[in-house]
Amino acid sequence: MKRNRNVSIVAILLTILTGFLSRTSLIPELLYPYAGDYLYALMWFFIVGFIDIEIKSFRVMLISIMICYIIEFFQLYQAHWITTIRNYKLGALILGQGFLWSDIISYTFGGITGFIIETFCIRGKQFDEIV
Repeated sequence: MKRNRNVSIVAILLTILTGFLSRTSLIPELLYPYAGDYLYALMWFFIVGFIDIEIKSFRVMLISIMICYIIEFFQLYQAHWITTIRNYKLGALILGQGFLWSDIISYTFGGITGFIIETFCIRGKQFDEIV
């Protein structure tokens, strides 16, 4: 079953909006350090699904999580040119500032959440259809 790109665009925009809200005082202090990374992986899930509307949801989850992992591990690279890009707000939002293992966990849960949302909420599948 193909994805509906309109639904994907709405999901991407809602995730971005929620990401902006996650940087306000509306988010509990306990969740504040993790919410942005969690939503970043969720956004990548919807972006990957938007790009390839026929790929299975499980593969979308794996690809989106791997993209986030690559970006996170790339933060260990500290060449002058990339540090200059990270000094700009947009560069810091896209590339991050520093490597954290907690981000890896947040990305994993964000990708899994995308899989759950798409599989059960958007496509309306039952658990026994997945396993």
